[in-house]
Amino acid sequence: MPAKPARKTASKIFVLDTNVLMHDPASLFRFEEHDVYLPIMTLEELDDHKKGMSEIARNARQVSRAIDEMLAPADDIGEGIALGPHSHGMATGKLLLQTEAIHAELPPALPTSKYDNQILAVVIHLQRRYPRRQVILVSKDINMRIKARALGLPVEDYFNDQVLEDSDLLYTGSRGLPADFWETHGQGMESWKEESRTRYRINGPLCPDFLLNEFVYLEGEPEFSAIVREAAGKRAVLETLADYTHPKHAVWGINARNREQSFALNLLMNPDIDFVTLLGQAGTGKTLLTLAAALTQTLEIKRYAEIIMTRVTVPVGEDIGFLPGSEEEKMLPWMGALEDNLEVLTHSEENSGGANNHFSGEWSKAATRDLIRSRIKVKSLNFMRGRTFLKKFLILDEAQNLTPKQMKTLVTRAGPGTKIVCLGNIAQIDTPYLTEGSSGLTYVVDRFKGWPHSGHITLQRGERSRLADHAAEVL
Repeated sequence: MPAKPARKTASKIFVLDTNVLMHDPASLFRFEEHDVYLPIMTLEELDDHKKGMSEIARNARQVSRAIDEMLAPADDIGEGIALGPHSHGMATGKLLLQTEAIHAELPPALPTSKYDNQILAVVIHLQRRYPRRQVILVSKDINMRIKARALGLPVEDYFNDQVLEDSDLLYTGSRGLPADFWETHGQGMESWKEESRTRYRINGPLCPDFLLNEFVYLEGEPEFSAIVREAAGKRAVLETLADYTHPKHAVWGINARNREQSFALNLLMNPDIDFVTLLGQAGTGKTLLTLAAALTQTLEIKRYAEIIMTRVTVPVGEDIGFLPGSEEEKMLPWMGALEDNLEVLTHSEENSGGANNHFSGEWSKAATRDLIRSRIKVKSLNFMRGRTFLKKFLILDEAQNLTPKQMKTLVTRAGPGTKIVCLGNIAQIDTPYLTEGSSGLTYVVDRFKGWPHSGHITLQRGERSRLADHAAEVL
């Protein structure tokens, strides 16, 4: 009878690639009861990246400081350092550092001078040294993972930063109701008026699933749409909405063209909602609706003192510093979307006001444009740390390119009376190592859902032109 193969113990050894540490400085403490191994080459690469003011450089310095704090009281690091005392109980394994020269055979074609290949050699060495334990390489670098698999080494992506495993599970902010909704939820229903809006207190099987400020709609004639104002157990309170598709509810001359746009304007125009996230493909109207709502509430209602617009400057070519001029002038090339939308909004304002003749029309258009520009400030994200915004309407464009940590830095800038609106399309991420599941935009949508002062809506339909809609489908 053949001998049984040696059973692997529960505790694994995870070998961390440098990009994991630079992506999430707390990754050392994310592996629970398992041991974490750092090759010397990982520390070398951290050293190469520690200079500068970028997010990666800050993370590299943070990791180096954390390792230094753990090593300071240790007498013998050869046996490993317990992670428990430094991780607030999150990790119970050990931190192992490479304390010896390792000579593992790699295929001759792989140059040993490359950091990546030396880390692969460490994994091969550890497999031989600990035959009863599972040794797994963790890397955010796709090519590194492909090389490891080609050599037959166990390798994984770093998943701890993922808010969701599948972006299709992301909260959309709206929910279609079944045709028999009133039959199943209308028993003992109460209704009353509150500030020109009708409220319905209902109870039924769907109520436990409702989230605060989630939109619900029932298709058919007449169409019914509402927002969830209270949700507790099997009872919920629904409130009817302002119909922004109707001309009498135009916002800065703009009307919603579909149901989701009307939902978005209900969030943008509501003073009780401090934080709004709008997701959608290009051309769904995210920036236009937000600017229209911002201008109305800043210039007409005077709810906010000014509009601040910013976006993540992920360059295709040179960095922002190579552009001439002041902060505002440097940001203008990134703000093409702002210019395009302002053109639409000044045009719609001129049309709605009407002009006596060509000259007064041109004059009023120029005056409107100057007034709008005086109230819109364009800022760079690089200078947001340490600021506090009071009574501002803050628009963050291209928010999908932010990490969760950067998003936290920005949202915590809000002072009293400030509204923050995050716009983005998680299918268009330009930041290295950031995915749909780990984007800061996905993170805030998931964490803020159900909070009474935040709202989210995913815009579904493009409203640019028949050419743009067709291109989005076929290209």
